[in-house]
Formats: sequence, C-alpha cells, structure tokens
Amino acid sequence: MPPITTPIATACGLVKTYGAGDTAVHALAGVDVDFTRGEFTAIMGPSGSGKSTLMHCLAGLDRATAGTVIVDDVKVSGMTERQLTRLRRTRIGFVFQAFNLVPTLTALENITLPLDIAHQRVDRAHLETVIEAVGLSDRLGHRPAELSGGQQQRVACARALVAKPSVIFADEPTGNLDSTAAAEVLGFLRRSVEMLGQSVVMVTHDPIAASYAHRVLFLADGALVSELRDPSPQAVLDTLGALTRKTVVEMEMAGAR
Repeated sequence: MPPITTPIATACGLVKTYGAGDTAVHALAGVDVDFTRGEFTAIMGPSGSGKSTLMHCLAGLDRATAGTVIVDDVKVSGMTERQLTRLRRTRIGFVFQAFNLVPTLTALENITLPLDIAHQRVDRAHLETVIEAVGLSDRLGHRPAELSGGQQQRVACARALVAKPSVIFADEPTGNLDSTAAAEVLGFLRRSVEMLGQSVVMVTHDPIAASYAHRVLFLADGALVSELRDPSPQAVLDTLGALTRKTVVEMEMAGAR
C-alpha cells in the first residue's frame, strides 16, 4: 500500500470578505481545497476571481474572514502575528512578481539572507544543490543590477528554497519576464518539485506558465469551479476562456436586472 500522506496545505470553508453591507466584496465564498505534497499546483481564474486572495490567506499574508487554513499540519487560522512571522520564516517560501532583491548584496548573499536574518546555520550541501539546480553557479558574486531579469528571479527562487520550506507560494513569478526567462524560472520550479521534493503553489494568469504545473485549479467569483491534471496550454486557455465568457454573461445579466 502507498504511504498515507496529508496535504501540504488545506483550505476548509474559507471566506474572505472586504467591507460590509451593500458594499461588501466577497473575495472567497467558502473554498474547500487540498494542495498535494510534492506537487506543483497552479491557481488561475478571471480577474477578481479570488486567486491571489486564496494564496495570501494560505500563506498567512492575509487573514480569512471565516474558515480554516492548515499548512504542513499546522493550523494557521487564529495564529498571532508573532506565530505567523515564525511560520513564514521557517515553513513557507515566497516568490513574487517583483524580485525583491537587496541591490547592495551579491546573488549569494541575497540567497542566504533569510537564514542570516534568522541567525540560522546555512546547510552548505543543500545550498550547493539549490545553486546547481537554479543554474547560477557562475553568477554568485554578481549584484542584482548585473543580472538579467530571469537570473534575478532565479536568485529569488533559490532564496525561497534555501531554508528548506514546506511549501513555496509563487505570486505571478514570471509577470515581469520575457518568454525565454519565464521558461527558465518555470522549468526550475518544476525541477524543484521533481528533484528536491518541493511543494509549489503558483498564482498565474498565463496558460503557458500554468502548463508547467501538475495540476491547475480554476476560481471564479471566489469559488473553486474547475480543475485540470497534466494540463496543456490549450486546455488551460480553453477552460479559462469559458470561465471568462461565463463571467461576462453573468455581469451583463446582472446589469440588465
């Protein structure tokens, strides 16, 4: 029998509401979803569907209005700010659209910065594995201004990996990159799952980026509405197009009423 494993992240009845009364915006409307350990999952949906809100609530960057979030068997919901800070520092890695590198530090110094801040010992063997996987061995002494956009984002990916997080949350990680650089970063994220056993959850609007994932989840109006496994870019595009058309029709009908 295969081993029984718990999900790396779970949302149960997740609700996020901004505002109150007639002006309330329901960004998440009772989402129930599991994210599998050792898998690359992409989250997609039309603009305003709640995909970034879902990821931010999972990662402890935003608090849900109701519902439960569990990350690596730890209940995130109800944590204090200090507990959330520790969780983000020890169990969660982040990659954002903006590279967020310190311009005065070298690539290597940027990669090890989270460990340095936390006064944690650098696992040299793991560091070398990450650097080799990210393909930046000959750029470690360069500062961000001396690196291409794709190289800077790969430094950011390595920085997220070096602390051995339970899960990496990536928010539009290729949004500022050209197609070649984007493919390099996405290929690395996929390899980090297959070679290093990492778990990755990525929000993206790009069907090609989503096709690098093992699984794609689709949100609309704050609810999980569809899912693809082993997706192709065309399958992602078709599903997203159908959701977008449905959203437009519903908005037109609401306006007519």
